[in-house]
Amino acid sequence: MADEIDSDLLKVLQSVDTPTVCNAIEVAQGKRGFSQFTRGTMLCSDPDGRAMVGFAKTAKIAATEPPKENSEIIKERRMDYYRYMSETSGPTVVVIEDVDFPNCIGAYWGEINTKVHKRFGLSGALTNGVMRDLGDLADDFPVVAGSIGPSHGFVHVCEIDTPVSLFGISISPGDLVHADRHGAIVIPKEVINVLKDAIDKLLSSEKLILDPADKKGFSFDDFKTAWNDFERSRT
Repeated sequence: MADEIDSDLLKVLQSVDTPTVCNAIEVAQGKRGFSQFTRGTMLCSDPDGRAMVGFAKTAKIAATEPPKENSEIIKERRMDYYRYMSETSGPTVVVIEDVDFPNCIGAYWGEINTKVHKRFGLSGALTNGVMRDLGDLADDFPVVAGSIGPSHGFVHVCEIDTPVSLFGISISPGDLVHADRHGAIVIPKEVINVLKDAIDKLLSSEKLILDPADKKGFSFDDFKTAWNDFERSRT
C-alpha cells in the first residue's frame, strides 16, 4: 500500500516541474548537494504534460533474450506483477529497470501497458528501457524512458517489488518520485512535510530576479540590485 501524502502538497508537486522540486529540496535541506536525480538525457512521451508524482512500485524486466525459466513460472510472475500493480492506494508511479541497459531493445511501455496501468490508478511510468506506440499511449499517463523503439523483443518480468537502479539513481518501493521531461528525482522522506513551504519560498525568491528581468530597460545595475535581494531571501 502506498504511503500518504498531503493533498495540498500533491497539487503543488503536480503543478511544478522537476527542476523546481530539485531546487526546493535543497531549500528544505538548507544546503546544496542533493544528488538523488537522474543523470543524462531521458525521453518523455508527453513533454508538455504535467509531471508524474507518486510512490514507487518497482519491477525489473529483460528483453534481449528469451526467458530461461519454465513458461509457467514466467506466466505466474506476469500475473503477480499485474496484481501487484493493481493494488494501489494514493498517488503511485511505476518504476521499471530494464536489466539489458544500455542495450535495451524491448519496449515494455506502449499502448496496452499504459492503458492497463492507468486503469489500475497509476500516474505514470519511469524506466531506463524502451517505449513505443507514441501516438496511441494512454492520455494523461506520461512515460519517461531511456529510448524509443519499435519492438517488444522477448520482454518479460524478472523481479517485482525490489530496489531498482536507472540513470544514476536507486529507487526503492515506496519512494516518492517526481519526474517529467527533465528526468526524475527521489524526494527524501525527511523533507516531505516541509516541501510545500520550500517550494513557495523558492518561487518567491526567484521572482525577485525574474520580475525585474521581464521589464524593458533591465540593466546590469538592476540585475545587481535584484541579485542582492535574491541572495538575502535565500539566507
